[in-house]
Amino acid sequence: MEMGKKCLLKACCWWTLKKKVLQFYKARKMFEGEMASLEAIQKTNIVRVPQPIKIIDLPGGGAMFVMEYLKMKHLNKYSSKLGEQIADLHLYNQKLGEKLRKEGNTIGKGAGHSESQYVDKFGFHTATCCGYIPQVNEWQSDWPSFFVRHRLQAQLDLIEKDYGDREARELWSQLKLKIPEMFCDVEIVPALLHGDLWAGNVAEDDSGPIIFDPASFYGHSEFELAIAGMFGGFSSCFFSAYHSKIPKAPGFEKRNKLYQLFNYVNHWNHFGTGYRGSTLNMMRKLLK
Repeated sequence: MEMGKKCLLKACCWWTLKKKVLQFYKARKMFEGEMASLEAIQKTNIVRVPQPIKIIDLPGGGAMFVMEYLKMKHLNKYSSKLGEQIADLHLYNQKLGEKLRKEGNTIGKGAGHSESQYVDKFGFHTATCCGYIPQVNEWQSDWPSFFVRHRLQAQLDLIEKDYGDREARELWSQLKLKIPEMFCDVEIVPALLHGDLWAGNVAEDDSGPIIFDPASFYGHSEFELAIAGMFGGFSSCFFSAYHSKIPKAPGFEKRNKLYQLFNYVNHWNHFGTGYRGSTLNMMRKLLK
Protein backbone atom coordinates (compact mmCIF):
# COMPACT_ATOMS: atom_id res chain seq x y z
CA MET A 1 0.00 0.00 0.00
CA GLU A 2 1.28 3.47 -0.83
CA MET A 3 2.39 5.69 2.04
CA GLY A 4 -0.26 8.26 1.12
CA LYS A 5 -3.01 5.72 1.52
CA LYS A 6 -1.58 4.61 4.86
CA CYS A 7 -1.71 8.20 6.05
CA LEU A 8 -5.27 8.50 4.86
CA LEU A 9 -6.37 5.45 6.82
CA LYS A 10 -4.72 6.78 9.97
CA ALA A 11 -6.52 10.06 9.51
CA CYS A 12 -9.83 8.25 9.05
CA CYS A 13 -9.25 6.13 12.15
CA TRP A 14 -8.41 9.20 14.23
CA TRP A 15 -11.48 11.04 12.99
CA THR A 16 -13.70 8.04 13.67
CA LEU A 17 -12.29 7.56 17.15
CA LYS A 18 -12.83 11.24 17.86
CA LYS A 19 -16.46 10.86 16.87
CA LYS A 20 -16.85 7.66 18.90
CA VAL A 21 -16.13 9.62 22.04
CA LEU A 22 -19.10 11.83 21.23
CA GLN A 23 -21.60 9.59 19.44
CA PHE A 24 -20.07 6.10 19.28
CA TYR A 25 -22.97 4.34 17.58
CA LYS A 26 -23.53 7.07 14.97
CA ALA A 27 -20.16 6.80 13.21
CA ARG A 28 -21.55 4.80 10.27
CA LYS A 29 -24.53 7.11 9.87
CA MET A 30 -22.24 10.14 9.84
CA PHE A 31 -20.00 8.59 7.20
CA GLU A 32 -22.95 7.46 5.07
CA GLY A 33 -24.13 11.06 4.89
CA GLU A 34 -20.65 12.28 4.03
CA MET A 35 -20.22 9.63 1.33
CA ALA A 36 -23.58 10.49 -0.25
CA SER A 37 -22.61 14.17 -0.16
CA LEU A 38 -19.27 13.57 -1.88
CA GLU A 39 -20.97 11.43 -4.53
CA ALA A 40 -23.60 14.11 -5.23
CA ILE A 41 -20.99 16.84 -5.61
CA GLN A 42 -18.76 14.60 -7.71
CA LYS A 43 -21.60 13.86 -10.15
CA THR A 44 -21.81 17.53 -11.10
CA ASN A 45 -18.19 17.42 -12.34
CA ILE A 46 -17.76 21.04 -11.20
CA VAL A 47 -15.56 21.09 -8.11
CA ARG A 48 -13.07 18.46 -7.03
CA VAL A 49 -13.70 16.28 -3.98
CA PRO A 50 -11.86 13.20 -2.69
CA GLN A 51 -13.13 10.02 -4.32
CA PRO A 52 -15.15 8.12 -1.70
CA ILE A 53 -14.20 4.45 -1.59
CA LYS A 54 -15.80 2.49 1.23
CA ILE A 55 -17.21 2.63 4.75
CA ILE A 56 -15.85 -0.15 6.96
CA ASP A 57 -17.43 -1.30 10.22
CA LEU A 58 -14.83 -1.69 12.95
CA PRO A 59 -14.67 -4.63 15.38
CA GLY A 60 -16.38 -3.63 18.60
CA GLY A 61 -18.37 -0.84 17.00
CA GLY A 62 -17.77 2.38 15.12
CA ALA A 63 -16.74 2.75 11.51
CA MET A 64 -13.99 3.99 9.23
CA PHE A 65 -14.44 5.92 5.98
CA VAL A 66 -11.83 5.24 3.29
CA MET A 67 -11.41 7.79 0.53
CA GLU A 68 -8.89 8.99 -2.02
CA TYR A 69 -5.71 10.46 -0.62
CA LEU A 70 -5.03 13.99 -1.89
CA LYS A 71 -1.93 15.97 -1.05
CA MET A 72 -3.66 19.19 -0.05
CA LYS A 73 -2.45 22.58 1.10
CA HIS A 74 -4.10 25.76 2.37
CA LEU A 75 -6.36 27.52 -0.14
CA ASN A 76 -4.48 30.45 -1.62
CA LYS A 77 -3.75 30.56 -5.34
CA TYR A 78 -7.15 29.19 -6.33
CA SER A 79 -9.49 31.26 -4.12
CA SER A 80 -11.17 32.98 -7.08
CA LYS A 81 -11.46 29.70 -8.93
CA LEU A 82 -13.17 28.10 -5.95
CA GLY A 83 -15.61 31.03 -5.74
CA GLU A 84 -16.56 30.45 -9.37
CA GLN A 85 -16.88 26.71 -8.86
CA ILE A 86 -19.10 27.02 -5.77
CA ALA A 87 -21.36 29.41 -7.70
CA ASP A 88 -21.49 26.92 -10.58
CA LEU A 89 -22.30 24.14 -8.12
CA HIS A 90 -25.18 26.23 -6.77
CA LEU A 91 -26.44 26.95 -10.30
CA TYR A 92 -26.12 23.36 -11.50
CA ASN A 93 -29.61 22.20 -10.54
CA GLN A 94 -31.25 25.39 -11.82
CA LYS A 95 -29.52 25.07 -15.20
CA LEU A 96 -30.43 21.41 -15.38
CA GLY A 97 -34.10 22.32 -14.82
CA GLU A 98 -33.96 24.97 -17.52
CA LYS A 99 -32.39 22.52 -19.94
CA LEU A 100 -34.94 19.82 -19.23
CA ARG A 101 -37.84 22.22 -19.65
CA LYS A 102 -36.50 23.35 -23.00
CA GLU A 103 -36.18 19.75 -24.11
CA GLY A 104 -39.68 18.95 -22.84
CA ASN A 105 -38.49 16.19 -20.53
CA THR A 106 -40.31 15.14 -17.39
CA ILE A 107 -38.93 16.86 -14.32
CA GLY A 108 -38.27 14.54 -11.41
CA LYS A 109 -39.12 15.25 -7.80
CA GLY A 110 -36.85 14.71 -4.88
CA ALA A 111 -34.28 11.97 -5.11
CA GLY A 112 -31.81 13.57 -7.51
CA HIS A 113 -29.77 10.39 -7.90
CA SER A 114 -28.90 10.72 -11.59
CA GLU A 115 -27.17 13.45 -13.50
CA SER A 116 -30.26 14.00 -15.64
CA GLN A 117 -32.73 14.61 -12.83
CA TYR A 118 -33.76 18.05 -11.68
CA VAL A 119 -34.58 18.38 -7.98
CA ASP A 120 -37.54 20.65 -7.22
CA LYS A 121 -37.66 20.25 -3.43
CA PHE A 122 -35.45 21.14 -0.49
CA GLY A 123 -33.72 18.35 1.40
CA PHE A 124 -31.58 15.33 0.58
CA HIS A 125 -32.08 11.59 0.08
CA THR A 126 -30.29 10.75 3.34
CA ALA A 127 -29.45 12.31 6.69
CA THR A 128 -26.18 14.21 6.98
CA CYS A 129 -24.20 15.46 9.96
CA CYS A 130 -22.99 18.99 10.59
CA GLY A 131 -20.17 18.25 13.00
CA TYR A 132 -21.48 15.24 14.92
CA ILE A 133 -25.12 16.38 15.03
CA PRO A 134 -27.40 14.47 12.60
CA GLN A 135 -29.57 16.63 10.36
CA VAL A 136 -32.99 15.60 9.10
CA ASN A 137 -33.28 16.24 5.36
CA GLU A 138 -36.88 15.25 4.66
CA TRP A 139 -38.05 16.77 1.39
CA GLN A 140 -40.12 19.94 1.56
CA SER A 141 -41.35 22.26 -1.18
CA ASP A 142 -40.93 25.45 0.87
CA TRP A 143 -37.43 26.61 1.83
CA PRO A 144 -38.27 28.80 4.86
CA SER A 145 -40.28 25.93 6.36
CA PHE A 146 -37.44 23.48 5.75
CA PHE A 147 -34.84 25.82 7.22
CA VAL A 148 -36.86 26.71 10.31
CA ARG A 149 -37.94 23.15 11.08
CA HIS A 150 -34.90 21.07 10.17
CA ARG A 151 -32.12 23.54 10.91
CA LEU A 152 -32.93 26.30 13.42
CA GLN A 153 -35.70 24.60 15.41
CA ALA A 154 -33.78 21.33 15.53
CA GLN A 155 -30.70 23.08 16.93
CA LEU A 156 -32.68 25.17 19.41
CA ASP A 157 -34.50 22.06 20.63
CA LEU A 158 -31.09 20.71 21.63
CA ILE A 159 -30.30 23.97 23.45
CA GLU A 160 -33.60 23.70 25.32
CA LYS A 161 -32.90 20.08 26.22
CA ASP A 162 -29.34 20.68 27.44
CA TYR A 163 -29.55 24.19 28.91
CA GLY A 164 -33.19 25.23 29.26
CA ASP A 165 -32.07 28.75 28.36
CA ARG A 166 -35.05 31.06 28.95
CA GLU A 167 -33.65 34.02 27.03
CA ALA A 168 -32.89 31.90 23.97
CA ARG A 169 -36.39 30.44 24.15
CA GLU A 170 -38.06 33.86 24.39
CA LEU A 171 -36.00 35.43 21.60
CA TRP A 172 -36.65 32.46 19.34
CA SER A 173 -40.40 32.60 19.94
CA GLN A 174 -40.35 36.17 18.60
CA LEU A 175 -37.87 35.62 15.79
CA LYS A 176 -39.48 32.61 14.13
CA LEU A 177 -42.61 34.68 13.46
CA LYS A 178 -40.52 37.19 11.49
CA ILE A 179 -38.58 34.75 9.34
CA PRO A 180 -41.12 34.38 6.48
CA GLU A 181 -40.97 38.11 5.73
CA MET A 182 -37.21 37.83 5.12
CA PHE A 183 -37.99 35.74 2.04
CA CYS A 184 -40.67 37.92 0.44
CA ASP A 185 -40.17 38.38 -3.31
CA VAL A 186 -37.12 36.08 -3.36
CA GLU A 187 -37.16 33.20 -5.82
CA ILE A 188 -35.27 30.23 -4.37
CA VAL A 189 -34.37 27.31 -6.61
CA PRO A 190 -33.01 24.29 -4.73
CA ALA A 191 -29.22 24.34 -4.98
CA LEU A 192 -26.87 21.50 -4.14
CA LEU A 193 -24.82 22.75 -1.19
CA HIS A 194 -21.59 21.58 0.40
CA GLY A 195 -23.37 22.34 3.68
CA ASP A 196 -20.39 23.15 5.92
CA LEU A 197 -18.14 25.37 3.83
CA TRP A 198 -15.76 26.81 6.40
CA ALA A 199 -12.06 27.32 5.77
CA GLY A 200 -11.13 23.97 7.35
CA ASN A 201 -13.08 22.11 4.68
CA VAL A 202 -11.46 23.68 1.60
CA ALA A 203 -7.97 23.33 0.20
CA GLU A 204 -6.02 23.18 -3.03
CA ASP A 205 -3.32 21.19 -4.75
CA ASP A 206 -1.26 22.02 -7.80
CA SER A 207 -4.21 21.38 -10.12
CA GLY A 208 -6.88 23.49 -8.40
CA PRO A 209 -9.33 23.81 -5.49
CA ILE A 210 -10.65 20.91 -3.41
CA ILE A 211 -13.58 20.74 -1.00
CA PHE A 212 -14.22 17.94 1.48
CA ASP A 213 -16.11 16.90 4.64
CA PRO A 214 -19.49 17.98 3.23
CA ALA A 215 -22.94 17.81 4.82
CA SER A 216 -24.87 18.29 1.61
CA PHE A 217 -28.50 19.00 0.91
CA TYR A 218 -30.55 20.98 -1.59
CA GLY A 219 -31.17 24.41 -0.08
CA HIS A 220 -30.86 28.16 -0.58
CA SER A 221 -27.50 29.05 -2.13
CA GLU A 222 -27.08 31.95 0.32
CA PHE A 223 -26.95 29.48 3.23
CA GLU A 224 -23.52 28.34 2.05
CA LEU A 225 -21.94 31.79 2.39
CA ALA A 226 -22.76 32.37 6.05
CA ILE A 227 -20.16 30.15 7.65
CA ALA A 228 -17.68 30.95 4.88
CA GLY A 229 -17.75 34.56 6.03
CA MET A 230 -17.82 34.00 9.79
CA PHE A 231 -14.46 32.63 10.87
CA GLY A 232 -12.01 33.87 8.24
CA GLY A 233 -9.96 31.86 5.77
CA PHE A 234 -11.67 33.04 2.59
CA SER A 235 -10.24 36.03 0.75
CA SER A 236 -12.37 38.78 -0.74
CA CYS A 237 -11.62 37.43 -4.22
CA PHE A 238 -13.51 34.23 -3.35
CA PHE A 239 -16.68 36.20 -2.62
CA SER A 240 -16.18 38.55 -5.59
CA ALA A 241 -15.83 35.62 -7.96
CA TYR A 242 -18.91 33.96 -6.47
CA HIS A 243 -21.09 37.06 -6.71
CA SER A 244 -19.96 37.74 -10.27
CA LYS A 245 -22.02 34.65 -11.12
CA ILE A 246 -24.71 34.88 -8.42
CA PRO A 247 -25.30 38.54 -7.48
CA LYS A 248 -26.66 39.39 -4.04
CA ALA A 249 -30.46 39.44 -4.02
CA PRO A 250 -32.43 42.13 -2.14
CA GLY A 251 -32.39 41.35 1.58
CA PHE A 252 -29.18 39.31 1.32
CA GLU A 253 -27.47 40.89 4.35
CA LYS A 254 -30.32 40.15 6.76
CA ARG A 255 -30.71 36.59 5.51
CA ASN A 256 -26.95 36.15 5.85
CA LYS A 257 -27.31 37.00 9.55
CA LEU A 258 -30.13 34.46 9.80
CA TYR A 259 -27.91 31.77 8.31
CA GLN A 260 -25.06 32.82 10.60
CA LEU A 261 -27.45 32.28 13.51
CA PHE A 262 -27.73 28.63 12.56
CA ASN A 263 -23.96 28.28 12.75
CA TYR A 264 -23.73 30.05 16.11
CA VAL A 265 -26.37 27.77 17.60
CA ASN A 266 -24.67 24.74 16.09
CA HIS A 267 -21.39 25.84 17.69
CA TRP A 268 -23.15 26.35 21.03
CA ASN A 269 -24.40 22.78 20.82
CA HIS A 270 -20.95 21.46 19.91
CA PHE A 271 -18.63 23.57 22.04
CA GLY A 272 -20.70 24.96 24.89
CA THR A 273 -21.83 28.29 26.27
CA GLY A 274 -18.92 30.26 24.83
CA TYR A 275 -21.21 30.71 21.81
CA ARG A 276 -24.30 31.67 23.83
CA GLY A 277 -23.58 35.39 23.66
CA SER A 278 -23.03 35.36 19.88
CA THR A 279 -26.26 33.41 19.41
CA LEU A 280 -28.40 35.74 21.51
CA ASN A 281 -26.81 38.87 20.03
CA MET A 282 -27.57 37.66 16.53
CA MET A 283 -31.18 36.99 17.49
CA ARG A 284 -31.47 40.53 18.85
CA LYS A 285 -30.02 41.99 15.64
CA LEU A 286 -32.51 40.06 13.55
CA LEU A 287 -35.41 41.31 15.67
CA LYS A 288 -34.53 44.99 15.08
